[in-house]
Amino acid sequence: QLQVAESGGGLVQPGGSLRLSCAASGFTLDYYAVGWFRQAPGKEREGVSCISSSHGSTAYADSVKGRFTISTDNAKNTVYLQMNSLKPEDTAIYYCAPVGLAVLPCNFHRQLFDSWGQGTQVTVSS
Repeated sequence: QLQVAESGGGLVQPGGSLRLSCAASGFTLDYYAVGWFRQAPGKEREGVSCISSSHGSTAYADSVKGRFTISTDNAKNTVYLQMNSLKPEDTAIYYCAPVGLAVLPCNFHRQLFDSWGQGTQVTVSS
């Protein structure tokens, strides 16, 4: 069974940093690319970033480019999202999910399977 577990969210001030973790189970990051998505109150879910470990590529939404960094620790089967220079507009529930085969370039416009976990809440506020 494919499973992901998000963690690391919290309350931070504007300009602060957080590192989100996505622990994968039931699959390896060598097989599936993983993306990060977020949904803010009153807004649709949007893709943030993704990583294809086997292909060796990443992608970022324009809104987070230069501030967020996605990475993997394949030994731990975990995907990370380092978020720096956080803005109030980054406030959302953040989700991770498989988005494609890891041998191919990834995209964050859709997930492979129509299923979402509980996510982790990120709140950026003073």
